[in-house]
Amino acid sequence: MQSAIDLIDSRIAWWRLLAALALSTLGGVGMWSVVVALPAVQAEFGVSRAAASFPYTLTMLGFGLGGIMMGRLSDRYGVRVPLVGATFMLAFGYAVASMSSSLAMYAVAQGLLIGMLGSSASFGPLLADISHWFERRRGVAVSIVASGNYLAGALWPPIVQQLIETYGWRTAHLCIGAICLVTMLPLTYAMRRRPPRGSLPSAPGAPLHRPAPLQISPAALQTLLMVAGVACCVAMSMPQVHLVAYCADLGFGPAVGAQMLSLMLGLGIISRLASGFIADRIGGLRTLLLGSVLQGLALMLYIPFDGLLSLFVVSALFGLFQGGIVPSYAIIVRENFPPSEAGARVGLVVMATLFGMALGGWMSGAVFDLTGSYRAAFINGLLWNFVNLSIVVWLLRRPGARLAAA
Repeated sequence: MQSAIDLIDSRIAWWRLLAALALSTLGGVGMWSVVVALPAVQAEFGVSRAAASFPYTLTMLGFGLGGIMMGRLSDRYGVRVPLVGATFMLAFGYAVASMSSSLAMYAVAQGLLIGMLGSSASFGPLLADISHWFERRRGVAVSIVASGNYLAGALWPPIVQQLIETYGWRTAHLCIGAICLVTMLPLTYAMRRRPPRGSLPSAPGAPLHRPAPLQISPAALQTLLMVAGVACCVAMSMPQVHLVAYCADLGFGPAVGAQMLSLMLGLGIISRLASGFIADRIGGLRTLLLGSVLQGLALMLYIPFDGLLSLFVVSALFGLFQGGIVPSYAIIVRENFPPSEAGARVGLVVMATLFGMALGGWMSGAVFDLTGSYRAAFINGLLWNFVNLSIVVWLLRRPGARLAAA
């Protein structure tokens, strides 16, 4: 039998990484199908843009709260247990959504079944789980699994849009549930082995950046990371949630918006992978700082440019710039907290980022309803991005951070 140290960075770890990436990609559909279906759902139920955004808000809230629960289950029983349950909940949730007779029923299906009990198991718990299997390439491994969320954003929107155009949004939801069931369930078998609690500082090939306390209490650090997560994702949600609707309002059509969103999230994969290599060299906090600065720059470019070509370019830049932000939080947690707490603590930070996405998605819709345009919503996002940037800069100025860099 291989020891814990032998399993770390081993071939078994890399195969597990591939399975985790596939599960993250498939399970991540819950975050993106609701965005693509927004115009169709709004038209059928005859509601405002803010009301039509509410199912997305509940999905993100459910995703975040479910991530904490799934993370604790993973810490106790291994990641396979929540993944199996989540697979069945996704299939059931999409079936219920397809039969919704009101926006409220659709929102509950999205928030409770698809978000909280389904897709939540395919992100935070997988990030925490894979972090136990790598030392030398932990940043790369975490960023690869985190890329599944964006790979889902790149692959699912065109598929969902085509299903909606061909069969209608209700049948499209049934198809999505069936796809999740038949593909995710077999993949959970690859996650059956419990992680080696072998993130040992003395292990051969241990990472260059060892845990470096920031001379701040664990509770305070956890709180600051969660506030930073909310702030960065309120900013991030503006283009991601409303891009399809924004393109429709500009006269380009929802299909073009889905293509633009797919491009953004596809390039976000490159950003996430690059952030992993960067984090292995400069640490999670500095990687987060870089992502926050670049996200603010890209968000600023949306304000003066609204032509078709310029929007494609700015959306591409936005994807390239901000993709590494969320994985950085998982690296920061692993750099500053015990490995045995990884699932729950990563779940808490991911919950905060998703709460930010939920708040930002609703807030942007409300600002649009109030002003009749998205310009003020982009400015609102920039202000939240500045809050995130301020927290990261303050943490980097802590004595522990300076000692780690020395």
